[in-house]
Amino acid sequence: MARETGRKAVASNRKARHEYTILKTYEAGLVLVGTEVKSLRAGYVSLVDAFAQERDGEIMLYGLHIAEYGFGSWTNHQPRRTRKLLLRRVEIDRILEKLREPGLTLVPLSIYFSDGWAKVELGLARGRRTYDKRQAIAERDANREIARELGRRLKGRPGSTRRTSRA
Repeated sequence: MARETGRKAVASNRKARHEYTILKTYEAGLVLVGTEVKSLRAGYVSLVDAFAQERDGEIMLYGLHIAEYGFGSWTNHQPRRTRKLLLRRVEIDRILEKLREPGLTLVPLSIYFSDGWAKVELGLARGRRTYDKRQAIAERDANREIARELGRRLKGRPGSTRRTSRA
């Protein structure tokens, strides 16, 4: 059988991008057992409560839920077990140095297969306050409206004219 090529997204943590300001992203491999890979390929994964922390000089992923494989036997895995992340020592040292700053955390943003290997995209993140979240939503809506209007003008259609009451 031919080896997979390219990138195939499995799951993404959209809530993390809303809750946190992502400062930098990293790509890490995952140490998985066979039934976990099969469940991942089927898309049975949830990043909702997942986070990464340092333990014994390595970075571990906690709270990642990979459902048990339906056709697995007694060899099935624990759904929420702690998983080791595969990073180079230099990257680990840089990440740990950044994590020592107050207010920074490491959150998984997405899980995907890259050339057949399971990878996780980690984000070095700072938590947002409520007013920051509202500001980000307003900014995103404004950018969407600008893009919509620009698209209308490029197609030669008249812009959105709002009608006012004739009172």
